Amino acid sequence: MYMLLAVMHILPIIQLEQKDVVYLPIAHLHNTSLYYETHGSGTPIVLVHPPLLTSANFRYQQEQLSQFYKVLTFDIRGHGQSPPSKAPITYDLIVDDIIGLLDHLGIKQAYIAGYSTGGSIALHAMLQSPARWHGGILISAMSEASDPRLRNRIRAAIHLSRYEIASSLLRLSVTWGNANNLSTFLHLQRQARSGHRANIQQYYACSLNYNCTASLPQIQLPALLLYGQQDYAFAKYRHLLKEGIEHSTLVVLDNVKHQLPTKAADRMTSYIHEWIELVHPLAPYMT
Repeated sequence: MYMLLAVMHILPIIQLEQKDVVYLPIAHLHNTSLYYETHGSGTPIVLVHPPLLTSANFRYQQEQLSQFYKVLTFDIRGHGQSPPSKAPITYDLIVDDIIGLLDHLGIKQAYIAGYSTGGSIALHAMLQSPARWHGGILISAMSEASDPRLRNRIRAAIHLSRYEIASSLLRLSVTWGNANNLSTFLHLQRQARSGHRANIQQYYACSLNYNCTASLPQIQLPALLLYGQQDYAFAKYRHLLKEGIEHSTLVVLDNVKHQLPTKAADRMTSYIHEWIELVHPLAPYMT
């Protein structure tokens, strides 16, 4: 709470120094529009963000992974620069949008990477449309939300998302928690501010009820599992994924908690690059 109050105190002053946002392509799909960015060239990697956050959470991956691959990031409907969705946000809807975005860009296959709840989207995509993926990169991910602590946190986020002031406090907490420095915090905060409360709430609600653990053995694609050693609350979920996905590689990063894309970016990039170079020639034989 003291951290939140400190952030709220300095935010109005620091906002004066923010630079203008650069608006990049909008993909007009059959029933929606999505804000997206592509960086680099080569084998494509699609990155999926969790509720409330946006593709801005992958700023380091855009810079680092694009040295080797084509990095595709996008804002889920009602998040960041993507317009609100009239249809309720569901995992099926998000996966359909990802496939539509790939088709829009002429990408037949890609690696799908998801962070936190975005990892559940990646799992759902691997189960629903395995032919579209070379493999999955699951970052602090879960196949279910079954422990009481996590479920209570999600319920709290659902409730806070209903109200403007409460959702602002939630946004401050989530963006500050995912920031490794003040610049990153301001960037995450600026992009998340445009989110649509109802769509954010719907995304959180999906994560509360989703459970694909029993279906994990159906995944025959290679998967890289990345977790922080200090992310004790997710130790259960990394074991579920490791046991359930046959062709999975588990990497536990020392001295870091949940927020790997921003707080362990260099190491994460290194492990992703090493893994893709190892499995990519073999991926066609694992499906």
